[in-house]
Amino acid sequence: MYIPFENLPGESRVWIYQSNRKFSEEEFSEIETDLKAFVEEWAAHGTSLEASYQLKYNRFIILAVNQEVQAATGCSIDSSVEFIQSLEKKYNVDLLDKMNVTFKLGEHIAHKPLIDFKKMVKDKSVSENTIVFNNLVNNIEEFNESWEVPAADSWHSRFF
Repeated sequence: MYIPFENLPGESRVWIYQSNRKFSEEEFSEIETDLKAFVEEWAAHGTSLEASYQLKYNRFIILAVNQEVQAATGCSIDSSVEFIQSLEKKYNVDLLDKMNVTFKLGEHIAHKPLIDFKKMVKDKSVSENTIVFNNLVNNIEEFNESWEVPAADSWHSRFF
């Protein structure tokens, strides 16, 4: 059951998928339609999930579930991963590789393999103040407070 993202409680669980490239406006619109349809039907053991999504920067897909109403289970999480994999195939993008870093360079959003990000740190092309996207946040509250943060305030800090 679709619920507007802003109406979900802060404890709602989130999953963040980052694309290795920016989606076109047409792709973004199609993905939004597909996401809405998926979330409307998303269920755990036959019970509808109170869920939502957000699309950010034409690059990120954020899924959220209100765990207080019905917790996402292994099967329902598997179905969401299968849905994300279908988007990967349809748009020829990578959404599941966690060994990539997405960060801001001015107004531009950059996406680099972790090894390249480490090299950029060494070369001082990025700093502890570089805004990174911390896709390891667990719930909406963390998403709102700690998703876009200086690298020094995220797991990326270990590279400085």
